[in-house]
Amino acid sequence: MSPLSAAQTTALAAIEARKAELSVWCAAIFDHGETAWREYRSAAWYVERLRAEGFTVEEGSGGMPTAFCAEWQNGAGPVIGMYAEYDAVPGNCQAASPRREPRAGLGFQAGGHTDPHSGLGIAQLGGLLATKAAMQRHGIKGGLRFTGEPAEKVRGSKPIHAAKGYYDGLAAMLSFHPFYMLPMCNTVRWDTHCGAAYAMVYRFLCDAPEGWGRSDGAPIPQSHSAVRAPGANDALNLMYLSSKSLRDSMLPHQGGWSISEAILTAGQATADNLPAGLAEIQYMMRVPTLEMAETVTAVLDRNAEAAAAMTGCRVERHWVCKSRPGLANHAMAQVVWGALQMLGAPQWDEDAKAVAREIQANLGLDPMTEPFIDEMTRLIDPEAAEAILRQDLPPSQRNSTSDDYTDMTWHAPTARFYIARPALKAPAGYTYPTWVMNALGGIPATIDPMVERAAQVLALSALRLLEDDTAREAAWTEFTQRTGGGIGGDRWLAPLCDYPPPIHFRWPEYITTPRGRDWWIPASLPGA
Repeated sequence: MSPLSAAQTTALAAIEARKAELSVWCAAIFDHGETAWREYRSAAWYVERLRAEGFTVEEGSGGMPTAFCAEWQNGAGPVIGMYAEYDAVPGNCQAASPRREPRAGLGFQAGGHTDPHSGLGIAQLGGLLATKAAMQRHGIKGGLRFTGEPAEKVRGSKPIHAAKGYYDGLAAMLSFHPFYMLPMCNTVRWDTHCGAAYAMVYRFLCDAPEGWGRSDGAPIPQSHSAVRAPGANDALNLMYLSSKSLRDSMLPHQGGWSISEAILTAGQATADNLPAGLAEIQYMMRVPTLEMAETVTAVLDRNAEAAAAMTGCRVERHWVCKSRPGLANHAMAQVVWGALQMLGAPQWDEDAKAVAREIQANLGLDPMTEPFIDEMTRLIDPEAAEAILRQDLPPSQRNSTSDDYTDMTWHAPTARFYIARPALKAPAGYTYPTWVMNALGGIPATIDPMVERAAQVLALSALRLLEDDTAREAAWTEFTQRTGGGIGGDRWLAPLCDYPPPIHFRWPEYITTPRGRDWWIPASLPGA
């Protein structure tokens, strides 16, 4: 391993000096807990912070109200890309507390950070600001680009940003994500990157119900005594059940793939005997290849048309995401792995362990002397991690699981790396409730070590790429080879986004009414 450069040493000192700020910032985003396409406060926080740090910021980038693109330039030179994610997940509201409780004033059905993207984004911001400080102090020419990426949980923004050119012109992209299980813990992806993902909303509309019972002789269309059209709720129900029933016939049983659904809107709350006029269901598929995504889409399209025909409705398909599979780059992986080796795995102190033991005690477990899983404080070589990952995959499968950073990999050499997030050891036969991981991602003592280490890895990697022409050129040589000629090459995959940002659906969100600010499912609802 090469010794640290003067600029890298400066960057590490900058992160150390801002540790307290990073902790406060991470807690703020965690507390916002805003979900896909509705991250208004979180995006505004980043925009304000980046402008205060000297960045020029475009708000609403790519036509997405909660996206942004920040730029900073220190003269002509290579530009390094980083990014923030900040969307949470509905139904996971958890306080930064060692016991199960929602954040103040909310119910459990509100949004909450699960991965946690709160730590992901602040780690990237910390690495960005440390890189900028080192570039300024040491006169390193080049620039930094930092994009705000909403709606990652529905693979939302990156296909759109990619199609609109926000990753063009970068020398390299650095992608970090929290994780805690082998093999993707304190390591870098090698060959098997994440796969493709398609998501869409099927909207059923019963806007001409009078056509259903024209022959029944009823004097008033859809009167209480007449046969009435089944309507949009029934169409959605048929779509849901038929797609569940035909799941085994969508794709062969080889290669990891999955499909899941979420109901966005259904009927009307008054429950009159009129047929429901609108119902919407979202599907998300995670598959290794685009061909598999197209096959599943064709089955879902047929199911939707059949459901609409049977219920007196029409159907519209609206895209939420069309995301490409990821492209490996060993040269980039080696740059980041070198930084990880210099720094080592994150470590958790006695304060963090005390929090972990309190959680265990609150659950009726015997507190452990060493409550965190061992993998959190160990590095794993990228090629060793790759070998473990491949054990469960057929040789023909090149991509596995899903995350939309993959769209970045087709526009600049990209490294995807993972730093351990806190996770607890479990007694034999015991499984922790979901809230535990969510809480650990928000409590400063337990999440800060991950944020700090990831920020350090990002800064060291970015500065290596800025200062080392050979490393940067090796990454681009490999990118050109893998794409068959670079951007536009004969093996390059062009952006798939041919749809507007899907921001107008009834995505779950926080609302303000004369009763105050609340989640759209009222906190006062029993059991919510």
